[in-house]
Amino acid sequence: MNVSLNGRTAVVTGGSLGIGRAIAAAFYQAGAKVALLARRPEPLAEARATLAALAAPAGAQVAAWTCDVTRPDEIIATHADIVATFGPVDILVNNAGQSAGGAFETITDEAWQADLDLKLFAAIRLTRLVWPGMQAQAWGRVINLLNVYAKTPDARTAPTSVSRAAGMALTKVLANEGAPRNILVNALLIGLIKSDQIRRQHAASGGERSLDDFIAATGARLPMGRMGEAEEVANLALFLASEAGSYVTGCAINMDGGLSRVV
Repeated sequence: MNVSLNGRTAVVTGGSLGIGRAIAAAFYQAGAKVALLARRPEPLAEARATLAALAAPAGAQVAAWTCDVTRPDEIIATHADIVATFGPVDILVNNAGQSAGGAFETITDEAWQADLDLKLFAAIRLTRLVWPGMQAQAWGRVINLLNVYAKTPDARTAPTSVSRAAGMALTKVLANEGAPRNILVNALLIGLIKSDQIRRQHAASGGERSLDDFIAATGARLPMGRMGEAEEVANLALFLASEAGSYVTGCAINMDGGLSRVV
């Protein structure tokens, strides 16, 4: 099975921590030139240094760009710089975002707009920039990191569940448009994965239990009895980004250890 990304250029947003960082590491170790994007320069620099220290095939490279993907001007400038550095983008992973939820009547217009800017419009704008290059070379991969609430929203999961559902619709639209030019577009719907978001949830819980105990107790409620690892998400992303996933497009794949009530 060919999971090499030799010669490919990949962009990973939210690439400094957690799932994004794990995906970027998998791509780098598969031979890709990886562009890490994130808002905070310190964790971004740390992630770049950590990846650069990994064993990787000749030609693999990693570089980092500080970019607020809610700002169209920063997206445009960063994309131009990536192309100048690495060449046209072959693989885009839209991973930027964090969970936001509350009682519907408490969510302001500003909160709605901020969530849509981060989770939906950032993906739209970045994909629009890389799309012409993918069409020209008749090869491309777009992977959108969403949440299981895109399929099965619960109470108090807006605005996240709404923006993620829109992301799932965007995935299908792009998959249908890209298929004739071998541009494959898929979504990974994340459940409970060990990440910085889980650490924030632990902190918000009051911290009466240790982080390890919090993770174990929360994971025990899942059908698989445990939380997932960021590297497990990265394995699937690598498959979809490579030639091994060459006939998979338009799918919203649950990555949740059986959490979601629907397939």
